[in-house]
Amino acid sequence: MNWQSGNKGGPWQSFSGPNLGYVMEMYELFVQNPEEVSPELRELFELYGSPTIEGDSPSVPSTRNLGVDTAKIVAAIQLADNIRTYGHLAADINPLGMRKFDTKRIELATYNLTEQDLRSVPVNLISKHAPSNVKDGYEAILHLKDVYTKKLAFEYSQVHDEKERDWLQQKLESGTSVIQLSNDEKKALLKRLSEVEGFETFVHRTFVGQKRFSIEGLDSMILLLDAIIQDSMKKGAKTINIGMAHRGRLNVLAHILGKPYEMIFAEFQHAPNKQLIPSEGSIGITYGWTGDVKYHLGANREVNDSNVKGARITLANNPSHLEVISPIVTGYTRAAQENRDEPKYPEQNVESSYAILIHGDAAFPGQGIVAETFNYSGIKGYQTGGSIHVIANNLIGFTTESYDSRSTKYASDPAKGFEVPIVHVNADDPESVITAGLLAYEYRHVFKKDFVIDLIGYRRYGHNEMDEPMVTNPLLYKKIQNHPTPRALYGSKLVNSGIVNEETINQYQEEIQSLLKEAYEVVPKKDENPDIKMNPPEPVANGLPKVITKIPHDQLKAINEELLTWPEDLSINKKLGRILKRRSEVFEGKGKIDWAHAETLAFAGILNDGTPIRLTGQDSERGTFAQRHLVLHDEVTGGEYIPLHHLKDGNASFTVHNSPLTEAAVVGYEYGYNVFAPETLVLWEAQFGDFANMAQVMFDQFISSGRAKWGQKSGLVMLLPHGYEGQGPEHSSGRIERFLQSAAENNWTVANLSTAAQYFHILRRQAAVLQKEEIRPLVIMTPKSLLRHQLSSVSSDTLTEGEFLSVLEEEITGTSLEKVEKLILCTGKVSIDLSEAVSKMDDHSHVHIARVEEIYPFPKEKILEMISKFPNLNEIVWVQEEPKNMGAWTFVQPLLLELNVEAEITYIGRRRRSSPSEGEPTVHKKEQERIITEALKRGVGGRTNGGN
Repeated sequence: MNWQSGNKGGPWQSFSGPNLGYVMEMYELFVQNPEEVSPELRELFELYGSPTIEGDSPSVPSTRNLGVDTAKIVAAIQLADNIRTYGHLAADINPLGMRKFDTKRIELATYNLTEQDLRSVPVNLISKHAPSNVKDGYEAILHLKDVYTKKLAFEYSQVHDEKERDWLQQKLESGTSVIQLSNDEKKALLKRLSEVEGFETFVHRTFVGQKRFSIEGLDSMILLLDAIIQDSMKKGAKTINIGMAHRGRLNVLAHILGKPYEMIFAEFQHAPNKQLIPSEGSIGITYGWTGDVKYHLGANREVNDSNVKGARITLANNPSHLEVISPIVTGYTRAAQENRDEPKYPEQNVESSYAILIHGDAAFPGQGIVAETFNYSGIKGYQTGGSIHVIANNLIGFTTESYDSRSTKYASDPAKGFEVPIVHVNADDPESVITAGLLAYEYRHVFKKDFVIDLIGYRRYGHNEMDEPMVTNPLLYKKIQNHPTPRALYGSKLVNSGIVNEETINQYQEEIQSLLKEAYEVVPKKDENPDIKMNPPEPVANGLPKVITKIPHDQLKAINEELLTWPEDLSINKKLGRILKRRSEVFEGKGKIDWAHAETLAFAGILNDGTPIRLTGQDSERGTFAQRHLVLHDEVTGGEYIPLHHLKDGNASFTVHNSPLTEAAVVGYEYGYNVFAPETLVLWEAQFGDFANMAQVMFDQFISSGRAKWGQKSGLVMLLPHGYEGQGPEHSSGRIERFLQSAAENNWTVANLSTAAQYFHILRRQAAVLQKEEIRPLVIMTPKSLLRHQLSSVSSDTLTEGEFLSVLEEEITGTSLEKVEKLILCTGKVSIDLSEAVSKMDDHSHVHIARVEEIYPFPKEKILEMISKFPNLNEIVWVQEEPKNMGAWTFVQPLLLELNVEAEITYIGRRRRSSPSEGEPTVHKKEQERIITEALKRGVGGRTNGGN
């Protein structure tokens, strides 16, 4: 009934102060969105209506004494809601006891309630999910305090979905989330903790002064991972991918990935590679050819026990850039979930694979890539059905305590912005830790969303066991020094419960130490004369193999017709329709194939060959420059049609997604996807090449060097729009110099192409070698103004007959070879500018232009062969648009000098600059004209070099 139209004033008349304010606030929320109000209060509002009191100000206490019992009920409901919302502030979640408890909002007196008041309140109005042994409102409040303020604490009010909140509330308050362990299971936990602690103790004693980034203080992380992994496999997970930084990594390698102790000890010992464990390969540093420190290495484990067959656990390799592994592992996971055999978007099974991302408590709020990874967790092209996030919270970052490393109360707070539920758990309580893990995976299983576990422990030693934390953090470390280990605490608990005795505890410790000693004894002694050459394997050193990239004319023509056919009832933009239909004429000798057309034909041929394709970028469906249009949109219905999904001979999936406005996380994701699905041509496209610098750590630490460090192969393609058109410093340079600076050991290909045919063939070459040993990433400086340029567009025969050429020369007649005095070497867009200028010259016989399309590996032999044709050559000039300290000049200059030719080697381009380009279009135009004019005139010599 509506109280205002029935009994005037109603139960709300007795409210004043905070109780009345709470009711008014909740009713306002109830009107806007009933789901945001607790079920108990919603029931009252539906029964009694608005708390507004006619004739009285709601802020003034009423003199009427109606509905006292209802007032107590609402106060009790407010108390219950606040225990759920603020109980974590009073919870025992810090093992060192170093936190201020905030209990005011969960005390009875705050709400003018007594035990007797609560005894008369029905249980279901306090907690409709309370166990049957809870008999009244007072016991219900005690039950809620037990749930929300002990060793586990929960934050889920930020979750907007009512079903999710109700599910969490039911799981927590019914008691069904709390595990019930048998005595044998408790003994197994104690034994596992003995293994975790014993390993660290042995390494600390045996390898004195070596870094290991010990897990001690967070020992129960291993129990947490055990619980999550075992439960997930029972529910059907076949691939579990783990990403983590270095804290506790060696213990995870040993006890979760099953890496033999012998192999870990050999890495500490700097032992030579030696075959000691036939099933495990050599021990010693056997990763890549340069290797990496032991606490950065990853591993794989195949699980084939009585319960689970064919499951795979992967710990990703990770450098010291902490959180950057998170997007890579989610990329692994998406690749593992997808079936790429059908010519459409891949079918995805999110139950088959998931990610566990282990974060540091300083890094989780401190590194922006964490938020980037959360941001795409629900986006179509990137979602993986939820990741389990574990914050390995040791209360400190190197020497920086939490009050200096974040502005929030908890390390986990950034996750609230993404409506992710959070559980805080005391790492000294193994059973609570397991409860948290099982709840997290079940939530992920039911709702296909992320979950955060804030595992709160400490760090027993300094950051890397070599520094003295008492110097910088004396109060914290006084506490830690006197604090028992998790194993000791849990052992005492089991002794007091009569489950084990001291003899059993000692036995567990002795067994693990004996096992560790046996493993150490078989490790070879330190290699005093290691191989310092560290050469890449022969297939890598030899470069890419020769492959056929052309497509026969009739076949390519048929593909083109398929791409230009769409349903009659598809209402696409008329202007776009006319543009696309013009593509049908190129095989009849009318018009040319531009950049985007060549790309689509390349994709179609690759799909017909059975190679899946995944292309993403901020505007990749249409193309930043409105050139691509791989997805056709119906103007009437908003529906989509993708021609590449409807190829007659297509037998592999094609994926194209517009990405979030981020670079680092998306590049990491695509790299991870490619590593886990090496048969797939994975392409990431920057909106402008300049924006790739936001992903620099991915290029530096993974894409350029991952194979040398870890043997991790990748064929990722990066498309970086590059070229000087007067659009300013942030829309000109893809920073090609940075990719060339890291170019060595055939680690990747860096290309700056000038024609659509070259692009066609290099894509097909990359797809053809994806699963070969020679594969490496491909960096392409793609054009902007050249996308539709006549000199970059090509005839169909260049695709049906041609191949990729590392150097493109202009045609020369035999009689003009002697006249050539100057050889211009250039790359990318400036080569088209030069060609345009040459076409307007009456006589250009003194100059020959060659475009270096593949800058790395540098085509020395081809350039030498070309030089040998010109007997009167006296100058080789490198021409570029970029400043002298940028672009390719600093890379190619020493390589040109190594040619040891008599001709003088000079430079023409912009002077050295701190900014990549001019911001004023008019200035840009004049500078560009200067470069072209100076390059083509006679007798430049070394005199004009674009400044210093």
